[in-house]
Amino acid sequence: MALRAARCLWKTAAGWSPGRPLSPPAPRPPDRARHSCIDRLSDDQKEFQKVAFGFALNEMAPHMAEWDQKEIFPVETMRKAAQLGFGGIYIRPDVGGSGLSRVDTSIIFEALSTGCASTTAYISIHNMCTWMIDTFGSEEQRQAYCPALCSMESFASYCLTEPGSGSDAASLITRAKRDGDCYILNGSKAFISGGGEADLYVLMCRTGDRGPKGISCLLVEKDTPGLSFGKKEKKVGWNSQPTRAVIFEDCAVPISNLIGKEGDGFSIAMNGLNGGRINIASCSLGAAYASILMARDHLKVRKQFGEPLANSQYLQFKLAEMATGLVAARLMVRNAAAALQEGRQDAVALCAMAKLFATDECFTICNQALQMHGGYGYLKDYAVQQFVRDIRVHQILEGTNEVMRMLISRNLFHD
Repeated sequence: MALRAARCLWKTAAGWSPGRPLSPPAPRPPDRARHSCIDRLSDDQKEFQKVAFGFALNEMAPHMAEWDQKEIFPVETMRKAAQLGFGGIYIRPDVGGSGLSRVDTSIIFEALSTGCASTTAYISIHNMCTWMIDTFGSEEQRQAYCPALCSMESFASYCLTEPGSGSDAASLITRAKRDGDCYILNGSKAFISGGGEADLYVLMCRTGDRGPKGISCLLVEKDTPGLSFGKKEKKVGWNSQPTRAVIFEDCAVPISNLIGKEGDGFSIAMNGLNGGRINIASCSLGAAYASILMARDHLKVRKQFGEPLANSQYLQFKLAEMATGLVAARLMVRNAAAALQEGRQDAVALCAMAKLFATDECFTICNQALQMHGGYGYLKDYAVQQFVRDIRVHQILEGTNEVMRMLISRNLFHD
């Protein structure tokens, strides 16, 4: 269902009512919050945002802690999200997508992340994979895979990183050797979100010589003989999505599963990551926004030295700095999203800047919010600690923030 048909959801959403500390508070749309009055959203964008906030409030926030502590992959909740159009937000409508813009997508992921940043981050990766098929795949591939991905009846994972190639992605060694009408895959991928649970793996592998021009993109279905998975990794955060190694041992994949042409894989991967960086930055924005509201509410009720902590000018100023940082990060992310949507020449650098600044700044905000909770912030009964754990990895994945600095400086020195 397209997002435009789902606007009525907000009308049934509960209002602001802070409950147990286990659940994050129900954030209001930022354009109605005092610290974010400069947002200028279209009427449609406000509706998309309301739908996403309503879903985060009712379907995600009440379960966020349980998903984290029991390491539950919330399949049914994500399929409910897909019914609202969140399984293929920026995918073309003819294959079940919502056909929205990159800015719309950022607004939605920020709102969803207030309910659970970890789950929203997986949804963002799934959207990125689906977009790669929708954009670079053949018409037959689009029609075969995208409808089930947009409905999240099927889930997708992105397979680029290897045990020996992280930031240096072009050095990957997983090999696809042509054999008749198949490619025979051998190698392994590391740190794959959704590994073992996803139904489709968007794989970057080597079909040619060393370097980026020897890399191709293949679609590998979960039940393919020769495909297996490592143990589920024990992580600091992101526990609502499984992470495993993906292993290929004489795994035969039809040539018809090649996306684009041989040698196109690295370009496809990087194009996907430009959007992925906006997506993951947007997830950080949502976590920071929720953390600011939790910190504010805690300062109102917590008393020390005979008066509420909210009366401390030092803490008032810290909260003001946090809100200012959030708005600055949000503007950077939305500006980069618009540049990417428009195909501007500076889009790659702007996406890198937005990812670098937003993920660093939002982690600092969440960490400061935890500090404002004092000892309570270190208890798993309080949601703020989960936001800190869940978004720490955003500074590492989709290209580390050190790599973002490389991309930005390369752009500056480019004639």
